Amino acid sequence: MQSEIRKTSCCASRPLGFVFLFTMLIAISTISSPFVSAQYLDPEAYSDLESILEDHCYDCHGGGASDGGIALDDLLEMEDSVAAKKIWHRAFKQVQSSLMPPPEATQLDNDVKEELFDAIKFNAFELDRETPNPGKVTIRRLNRIEYRNTVKDLLDFDYNTAINFPEDDSGHGFDNMSDVLTVSPLLFEKYVNAANEIVSSLVPTTPSTLQIKYLDGAAFVRDSKAIMESRAGINRTGWTGSTDFSYYRPRKARAVANLEHSGQYKIQVKLHAHESYVDDQFDSNACEFAFSIDGKELLRRKFVRQGGKRFDFDFDLNLEKGPHECVVSVKPLTKSKQIRKLRIQFHTVSFSGPNEDQYLVKPKGHDRFFPEEVPADPPGRRAYAKKLLGEFATKAFRRPVEQETLDRLVSLAESTYENGQPFEAGIAKSMTAILAAPRFIFREESIDDNDDPSIRFPLIDEYSLASRLSYFFWSTMPDAELVELAVAGKLRENLDGQVQRMLAHEKANAFTENYIGQWLRSRAIETIQIDTRSIKRRELPPDPEFDAFVERFRTLVRKKEVSEEDKKEIQAMREEFRKRRKAEPKYDFSGRVRRAMRRETEMLFEHILKNNLSVLELIDSDYTFLNEDLAEFYEIPGLDEIKGRQMRLVQLPESSDRGGILTQGTFLVSTSNPDRTSPVKRGLYIMENLLGVPIAAPPPNIPSLEDAQHATDKDKVLSMRESMEIHRADPLCYSCHRQMDAFGLVIENFNAVGRFREQEYGEGIDTRAEMVTGEEIASVKELKRILVSQRKTELYRCFVEKMLMYALGREVDYHDVQTVDEIVEKLESDGGKIRTLIDGIVHSVAFQRTQLQIPESGPKK
Repeated sequence: MQSEIRKTSCCASRPLGFVFLFTMLIAISTISSPFVSAQYLDPEAYSDLESILEDHCYDCHGGGASDGGIALDDLLEMEDSVAAKKIWHRAFKQVQSSLMPPPEATQLDNDVKEELFDAIKFNAFELDRETPNPGKVTIRRLNRIEYRNTVKDLLDFDYNTAINFPEDDSGHGFDNMSDVLTVSPLLFEKYVNAANEIVSSLVPTTPSTLQIKYLDGAAFVRDSKAIMESRAGINRTGWTGSTDFSYYRPRKARAVANLEHSGQYKIQVKLHAHESYVDDQFDSNACEFAFSIDGKELLRRKFVRQGGKRFDFDFDLNLEKGPHECVVSVKPLTKSKQIRKLRIQFHTVSFSGPNEDQYLVKPKGHDRFFPEEVPADPPGRRAYAKKLLGEFATKAFRRPVEQETLDRLVSLAESTYENGQPFEAGIAKSMTAILAAPRFIFREESIDDNDDPSIRFPLIDEYSLASRLSYFFWSTMPDAELVELAVAGKLRENLDGQVQRMLAHEKANAFTENYIGQWLRSRAIETIQIDTRSIKRRELPPDPEFDAFVERFRTLVRKKEVSEEDKKEIQAMREEFRKRRKAEPKYDFSGRVRRAMRRETEMLFEHILKNNLSVLELIDSDYTFLNEDLAEFYEIPGLDEIKGRQMRLVQLPESSDRGGILTQGTFLVSTSNPDRTSPVKRGLYIMENLLGVPIAAPPPNIPSLEDAQHATDKDKVLSMRESMEIHRADPLCYSCHRQMDAFGLVIENFNAVGRFREQEYGEGIDTRAEMVTGEEIASVKELKRILVSQRKTELYRCFVEKMLMYALGREVDYHDVQTVDEIVEKLESDGGKIRTLIDGIVHSVAFQRTQLQIPESGPKK
């Protein structure tokens, strides 16, 4: 596999043709472990397992019975062992979560459970006690965030991938999963365009260029005093601001450019003709724009509505050294009614020159990319090109570039600068090839050459380990310290110190933003669509008269022909709406509140991480993080003293239900519908993302809660609990809802934007629920207490699985149960400290090793 990857990466460094590189990218994006065929097991291997199943499971899942569609005895006959292991894994998770056997059945004692788990792990899963399986990590591309961060660290260039690349797909809740990070022809083309844009923006392609002096738009002023004061320091190397000229009012502005030399100059005027939308009507106004230097008019042009078009005007002029007055003027040409806001945004006037050799200068960035003088002789140039490209390719590929690859990169550069173009242009072309190569776009991994080549699961090399660490914690490429340790072969022996350093670094904000942001959904809070008016109305008593009033209003405004009487009625209705809004609950789910909610969740995790606290404090804590906006929004009693927008640690009153993610806005909003709460979504999230319990997909054609309500009484307004009771009365719905609903119902006191409430449609909210495992609870406080006490092992296991999944960029599967169990055992013995979780992952076989080969087998005889 490694030779295939290296060969592919080398080929990608040849001169880039679209078809050629696209073929390479598609080929490498499909490379995974070299062995993916199914294993077939001898039934005798199941002897220990089968005796337990006969005693405890076959009444429902064997001997002809297949409750839930699962017949465990049929798994012995399955031809496809991979599919069989998937089913075994689901059964394994159900027993781990105490969902099987069901509460009404005889429960397994701990000894039998452990015996069953061992039998599944070491027989059904075919795991090796002494040699845990690290699983396979499909080679994967950088996602949008990783690509942007990597380019930023590699070249100090902020390439906006959110605008230029399509949104990444997500798998298992994360957007760094290898299985979904595919490369389409469109995305490939965007990678090539990005490489060209990045390199052309940074890397000079000539050894020298004309001097360019800029007079930015913000320097143009109206009064003569300011003009005189501007004479001394207008010569800049770039523009810092613009100024706007309205189409509707005359204006003249001046600025002075001081030139150091006399000679021929190329003058360029840059501007945009903008319009701001007031409504959909057309604005027919026009203006005349003029520009002159020292009284000599160079430009006079009429502008109408241009839709944001950019204009660049070039002029050649012979100028003496010293000050030169530049004048810009705008004169309205029409007196039509102003409908939109038409304006000219004046950016810069640039002076390039003089156009003589003695005034040429090095282009911007030349010393950065070409720190030494370019040799004149071909061997010297080749050596210099080899040095420059070798250093850049090594950084970009995140490992030493191979000689064959480097030779091809140098040849590509030579093919450019030996054919009449500058040396710099050849280097830039090869740098573009590097940024478009699979070894930059994809995260290549190799095995450690010092490890035993005969073992089944060898160590990954230290360059691969450095990348796993950096993309895990920082979502970007390894820094110089990680690379230096990898070069010296000392990264593993310094692993704990490096983890400590990386978590303390400011780049670790990416760990919070991207891992916690997706797992706990804080990243989405600022863009979730919410109908606050509908949410507020659910907290008021039903009002059939007002509902009829609203329907009448909708009928009137939708009429094609509206009479004068209709207009008066509509106006009166609008006044009534304004009065009624005053009776609604007073709160504003503003952008500031949303941002504070996001930081509340992020800062909780950061606090736990910084102080090495128990991960269970994510679920239940007596503190949170608030500012004035969020404290007022939550209306937590006793916290009136919180002032200002600065988020801070706040000790919660004993009476408060807040504390932990289940009562934070990020969770409550992201698990609601736009206009109401959703106990089902909240319960499903807790089951899947906090307890790690797999829930089957709903069967097709299941009626919605609204349909359930209308099926009973169209005129009666039902509470959420009443709607759900009708919904799960359907046998198709009951089996899953009996597991999920209790978790969501006890949180019903929190509305769809995270505020506490006591009523829905004028009735008190009933939060009592019975868990599928038998516990009766009546509040979110009790739910949190049960989770962190009676269900903490499941919480630990799910936390391990989620973080391991994010760290590896792949699904956690049956072959990982041994690794997960070992880390959970350490958490149990260490009070759930988060560093124990993180250290357990980075030291695990799944993080340190790779699956090289699996013995082949065939169908059972």
